[in-house]
Amino acid sequence: MVICVPKLSRAELETACEEFSNIVVTTEGYTLYKGTLSSGVEVCVASTSIGSLKDWSKRAELGFHKKIDVLSRVNHKNFVNLLGYCEEDEPFVRMMVFEYSANGLLSEHLHVSELEHLDWITRMRIIMGISYCLEYLHELNPPVPHTYVTSTVIFLTDDYAPKVAEIAFWTYLISKPKVSAESESEHSALPPLVDTETNVYCFGILLLEIISGNLPHSYQQGHLEAWAAQYLKDKRNWSDVVDPTLKSFKQNELDIICEVIEECIEPDVRKRPTMKEVVTKLREVLRISPEQAMPRLSPLWWAELEILSGEA
Repeated sequence: MVICVPKLSRAELETACEEFSNIVVTTEGYTLYKGTLSSGVEVCVASTSIGSLKDWSKRAELGFHKKIDVLSRVNHKNFVNLLGYCEEDEPFVRMMVFEYSANGLLSEHLHVSELEHLDWITRMRIIMGISYCLEYLHELNPPVPHTYVTSTVIFLTDDYAPKVAEIAFWTYLISKPKVSAESESEHSALPPLVDTETNVYCFGILLLEIISGNLPHSYQQGHLEAWAAQYLKDKRNWSDVVDPTLKSFKQNELDIICEVIEECIEPDVRKRPTMKEVVTKLREVLRISPEQAMPRLSPLWWAELEILSGEA
């Protein structure tokens, strides 16, 4: 296995993340920290929630290295690219260093009323950025399906371009495998049912969330897919799916998005489109190029330069 990103020390990441006090989010499987390199470039550091080597299984170690190897080969402007990693046994750490996006999560901008509201044009650009990124991942050889496509893993840059993060896999690294015989298997270290067809389905649900402003699941409404079914089955009702807080939207763009949603969430996996087909269909109407969907000012180059110069 060839790792194509630099290995960093715990000490330098501890300094960058203010003694690991600068926490962005904590979940069951991992913690995200905001860090600032000596050059002033901001990074996001993801660390496993496991606190000691004895609790870190061989399976988790295999999965950790496999994911670094895969992510080190990904380089897309709408992806939260991997910049480096850290592994030390005493004190125990397993970390990955990613680009940092300063504008929070897409889920927050859709569902937290205090944050800046996303207008229709901005949502269309976000949709295209995500679709270009997923198409890129699926076209790699071999394909790199995303672990879990949802608004909670999509960050926004200063100019509201989307950056798809691959962080949900951390939770699977420490989960107990269902099949004990595979407990130390490299394959069991990654989540089940991760494939391009599932990504397409999740993208369809994400499209629904973006245009409706509704949560994927809520107590009052149930599952978003079930809620939308009553409107999607009749084209005359498609406008009823649109987020009521939006001041305006374009009907022809809504039409194509609703068509794509229906195709993506098709129960028969074999009938779902590829992301390449989705991109072609959306771009024809939305007319947003890959360059227009990318962040206008990306700190990636500076972050990579800083890490590589420090390594040298």
